[in-house]
Amino acid sequence: MTHDPAPAADEPGTPRGTAATREEQPEAASVVRKALKTLDVPVRGAVITVSDRCAAGRREDLSGPLAQRLLADYGVQVERVRVVPDDVAAIRLAVTEAVAEGARVVLTTGGTGVTPMDLTPEATAPLLQTRLEGLEAQVRSYGLSKTPLAGLSRGLVGVTGRGADDALVVNAPGSRGGVKDVVAVIGPLVPHVLEQLGGGDH
Repeated sequence: MTHDPAPAADEPGTPRGTAATREEQPEAASVVRKALKTLDVPVRGAVITVSDRCAAGRREDLSGPLAQRLLADYGVQVERVRVVPDDVAAIRLAVTEAVAEGARVVLTTGGTGVTPMDLTPEATAPLLQTRLEGLEAQVRSYGLSKTPLAGLSRGLVGVTGRGADDALVVNAPGSRGGVKDVVAVIGPLVPHVLEQLGGGDH
């Protein structure tokens, strides 16, 4: 007399139910990643040029107006470009005032290098409740694909808080190329960052 073979037991050392669970997992190719999206409505932004020479009128500010134009392509409206000297107190006050006036995205340009007067990261750091180090790395990596000088930038990226009225603050280099690189990386991510600050899903 023959008997039907007993159902195969789980492999030794394999937790019970693992095989079934494995079968329920979708194939990697079928996983749908969350797509980037644009802002439903424009948001208020601020651009702050940090430069002793521009503040004193000895040099024309080219990076600030460029940042203003580039941000507009991503729905961030900047009414005017503020120009401040390379001074920690002045930089910090300008960022604080911009956020208080309702800016959801604040971009500084200049002062991110290693000269004695490059103080923008030092001025910005105390204003950030949370650093977005992944975005800092993305900006640096993108810049390095263009020039090795991008590695000299110490620019920070972070948010002033975790609430719906808080702001994304970004330090860009003072060069026009640096501004283009920073906005190219950060611009498409603005809707997602602001959505999360408003309590949206990941």
